[in-house]
Amino acid sequence: MQTNSKGNIANFVRYSRSRLKMTQVDLSEKAGVGLRFIRELEQGKQTLRVDKVNQVLQLFGYTLSPSPIRKIDPYEILLQYLNKSVRIQFKNKTELTGFIVEAITEGMEVKAWKFLSGNNYLKYQKSKDQELVKVINHSDLQNIGNV
Repeated sequence: MQTNSKGNIANFVRYSRSRLKMTQVDLSEKAGVGLRFIRELEQGKQTLRVDKVNQVLQLFGYTLSPSPIRKIDPYEILLQYLNKSVRIQFKNKTELTGFIVEAITEGMEVKAWKFLSGNNYLKYQKSKDQELVKVINHSDLQNIGNV
């Protein structure tokens, strides 16, 4: 699992839990940790025991391990930017403005995004025409923000 801020693991756990339709109580029971620990983990508390964090992450098929830092947390995008007007900056210095409408995943890992320009967003909502969609690789993103 790659992290670059205290919120990445919190966002990942919150997203993974909601994706599996689990409550915080369900997660705490399945992981064998207290409910308070789950709440603190999802709030991004920085002083948590690594062994307990791994107990939770293992339920989703992950553990903490050293890895290169990723600039943008994909779970932050899912929680804060999905279906909202965004400006995306790419590593090659180009920019796009529009809407991220869906994550493309392999297992639980986000690999790419379905993106629509502002003009195509309304057309897509009515038709779901895949020719309007541009696929962008998550690894190409440098920055994202609301418009």
